[in-house]
Amino acid sequence: MRLVQVSIPTGERETVVETLDSEGIDFFLTDETGGRRYTAIATFPLPQNAVQPVIDKLHDAGLSDEAHTVIIDAETDTSRQFEQLAKRYEAENGADRIARDEILTAARELSPRLRTFVFMTVVSAVVATAGLLLDSPAVVVGSMVIAPLVGPALSAGVGTVLDESALFTRGVKLQLLGVTVAIASATLFAFFVRVLYLFPPNTDITAISQISGRLTPDFLSLIVALGAGSAGVISLAAGVSVALVGVMIAAALIPPAAAVGIGIAWGSPVVALSAGVLVLVNVLSINLSAIVTLQYMGYRPKNWFKLERSREEAIKRIGALVVALAVLSVFLGGVTYFSYQGAQFEQGADRAVTNVFEQPRYQQAERLQMQVQYRQTFPLGKTTYTRNLPFREPHRVVVTVGRPRGEQYPDLAERIYDRIATRTGRTVGVQIRYVETDDVSA
Repeated sequence: MRLVQVSIPTGERETVVETLDSEGIDFFLTDETGGRRYTAIATFPLPQNAVQPVIDKLHDAGLSDEAHTVIIDAETDTSRQFEQLAKRYEAENGADRIARDEILTAARELSPRLRTFVFMTVVSAVVATAGLLLDSPAVVVGSMVIAPLVGPALSAGVGTVLDESALFTRGVKLQLLGVTVAIASATLFAFFVRVLYLFPPNTDITAISQISGRLTPDFLSLIVALGAGSAGVISLAAGVSVALVGVMIAAALIPPAAAVGIGIAWGSPVVALSAGVLVLVNVLSINLSAIVTLQYMGYRPKNWFKLERSREEAIKRIGALVVALAVLSVFLGGVTYFSYQGAQFEQGADRAVTNVFEQPRYQQAERLQMQVQYRQTFPLGKTTYTRNLPFREPHRVVVTVGRPRGEQYPDLAERIYDRIATRTGRTVGVQIRYVETDDVSA
């Protein structure tokens, strides 16, 4: 609920009174004696989703732009007339939605001052880098909470649909600055961690789950970022706290940016590039979904002369974002395809190995573990054998077998090789690792 105060300019008092009466709104008039510019102040309660329609009707009826409007957050109005008014506007306008001026003010307030923004971004990136290296989900989540990236992302969308070029420009600049500062901070911190031996120097960073999870961006990552942008706009438009949604937006940006810094510090271009693509996809997706959601919710500029220009700008920016995401979708599609092929191969190889061990000659053997090693096919960096990088293909199947002391299976590797090739259509290397077992009966 909102309490609206409108300072009525000289000669417009009857216009305001007639409009409010026609809408069935309870209002109070107070004479203004402070000067000749205003004759009275109209005060009236409104449901949250009725503020913008009522203000627009007042201006359409003749209220000039000189009228000074103050919108105050209120708690309760016990009158029956207000209840009827709330039901009517809920039926007409649907869910709660704050007024145009309110969302504009909220978007401006979400972006902190530059010094605070940079400081909080640096801290969040450093904490995220430490959390990734420690493989600690709790620390990574903590870095998301303090990241100040929700404001710029939503400000750019609000500035686009309301034709507020200054707000849009500030939002875009802060997003670029935030991502750059986050990557730079993560790179410097990770470099010092590595140089000062605060982390085991020979560790394969792609084997750390918190890092590897940011190295294979696929179409599901795109969905997450689109959902984060839409949720942020809806929370902002509903007039509720966007803090939790801000965590979701930070989750799409801060950990991948930290992974980029770790990849640079560790001299792994594949890691840096893969995580960098994820950062870029998330930034573009959040901005795209924010603009589209605001357009769908019906936010328009206050000045009708700006309406056509705002539509043109929104279409241009949506088109540019869609084209950029379409280009990046080639990368996402490749990652998705290789991930699917890898999963299909693992499933087929697992069945093939199981079938071999079901043969009578291997009844005393015990299959302990099967692992598929992948070869990196990405054109950057040295060839590695890991399953945590994009664009990888199966290279070797490693089977760990428990056998009784003295038992030999000289043809096991060949049989597994043939069975895998028959079932999956791929020829990969097979390595058998034996573990001798002793059983002692009580």
